[in-house]
Amino acid sequence: MEELEVIEKAKQGDKHALTILVNKYSGRVYNLALRIVRNKEEAEDVLQDTFLTLVAKLHTFDGRSLFFTWLYRIATNSALMLLRKKKIRRANFKDNDFDPDQIEINNLVDWSQDPTIGVDNDEVKEKINEAIDTLKEKYKTVFVLRDIEGLSTKETSEILDITEENVKVRLLRARQFLRNYLSEYFEERMVVANG
Repeated sequence: MEELEVIEKAKQGDKHALTILVNKYSGRVYNLALRIVRNKEEAEDVLQDTFLTLVAKLHTFDGRSLFFTWLYRIATNSALMLLRKKKIRRANFKDNDFDPDQIEINNLVDWSQDPTIGVDNDEVKEKINEAIDTLKEKYKTVFVLRDIEGLSTKETSEILDITEENVKVRLLRARQFLRNYLSEYFEERMVVANG
């Protein structure tokens, strides 16, 4: 069955069609939520809230965007609302008022030549996750959608309801911040290793 046909049936109250949509997208929505809220229980809350909103608002889906883009917007908004409710302030590696506009490119360390450092290394994964967690919401969500979820600039723009140019600027600033944050870490590792 074509997705648009499934959506139309779900709009008419067909529970089987709704189950098809939930089964198709629940894994992706959960993973997106987990990457934003960084907590399994909270990601499950976002997943539940997303699909409750889907049931309540499916009649408003008009097909002008892809269904998954529409659903990702709901999930992203739900995750951000959860973070705001908790009033989480992400600590910055230098201070609590991280402003990506003030980023300077520091001396970048080329850690790719160190065979002990790889993304499969648990310590490195933890440091990368820590770096992502320090980003403000507006930079983190763009980074998660573009670089982790692999969505296009256009899709990210639609999900977050911002311009494509704004997506590009936020992504650039997030990447610069993460590069600086991780360069400091890898520079320390190389000093210790060579010391």
